[in-house]
Amino acid sequence: MADPTDWERLAVAAAVAVAAVVIGLGLRMVLGWLTRRAGRTRWAWDDLLFTLLRDLALVSVSVLGFWVSVSVVHLRPGSRHDADRLLVAVLILTVSIAVARFAAGAVSSIVLARAGVAQSATIFVNIVRVVVVGIGLLVLLQSLGVSITPLLTALGVGGLAVALALQDTLANLFAGVHILASRKVQPGDYVRLDSDQEGYIVDINWRNTTIRQLAGNLVIVPNARFADAILTNYHRPAQDLSVTVQVGVGYGSDLEQVEKVTVDVAQEVMAGVDGGVDDHVPSVRFHTFAESGINFSVTLRTREFTDQYVVVHEFIKRLHRRYQLEEIEIPFPTRTLVMSGGSTDS
Repeated sequence: MADPTDWERLAVAAAVAVAAVVIGLGLRMVLGWLTRRAGRTRWAWDDLLFTLLRDLALVSVSVLGFWVSVSVVHLRPGSRHDADRLLVAVLILTVSIAVARFAAGAVSSIVLARAGVAQSATIFVNIVRVVVVGIGLLVLLQSLGVSITPLLTALGVGGLAVALALQDTLANLFAGVHILASRKVQPGDYVRLDSDQEGYIVDINWRNTTIRQLAGNLVIVPNARFADAILTNYHRPAQDLSVTVQVGVGYGSDLEQVEKVTVDVAQEVMAGVDGGVDDHVPSVRFHTFAESGINFSVTLRTREFTDQYVVVHEFIKRLHRRYQLEEIEIPFPTRTLVMSGGSTDS
């Protein structure tokens, strides 16, 4: 027959365990509410801190409660040792996962702050997550009494074989790290490769770089090939860029009037069209006596690469309308032939 004292200890242990779980759930709910409130602020680190505390709240308080329960029950030394190891293992695993999530969020925030875009470079996030979880697993094995020295030795020897077998994958990995570390290209930049692919960089992960074209398609480029490519980055050193539009007028046009009218229209477009740089002073440069007229270049400026399409569209429409009002001729392609008999046909 069981000693009444044992039943009392079991009841106290169960009550402590249940109370710990309830307190952990309540603390997790409170921290979840604080996390949502912190998400409304512009500072990202309070979100990460409350998320870390929320992830740790339930398990850490529960482990503490179960540890007290085990102490109250007075288990046999062997069983007590196994229970302690199990609780420590659960705590280490939970802390490792929570810290890995915190570190990944911190790295993502740093990348966001430097790149200034909403996208994140997942290669750094994944590396940090794997490193933190790996360290946590090593600590977990050590706490369970498993010697990690032979494991580290085996990993060092096996790492050479893995590196030889995964040369392409490792080349892409280190190429991706080099791309981001050089800071010449960041997620959110608009680039054009020497292979004619162009678009916004969506992400740079451990294996490839994803480019979203203006049509919405995704181009997947291995990091090793992306690092070796000759590319043009239209967002660096500044996002705004000059756009040149070719125009031609008839030989009978007054070039002073043409220049004045064209500059007026260009300034109107710069100030009134979304995407134009309103403080830019447009320029007109005559350059060619062509077969049908005099050709010249008009230099506009847009805030970023994709704005040029709307700006040029509006400029051509308004310039054509203004030339009609000012009776400035936009010549058709013509050629004059002088026949040997003296007659002329056009």
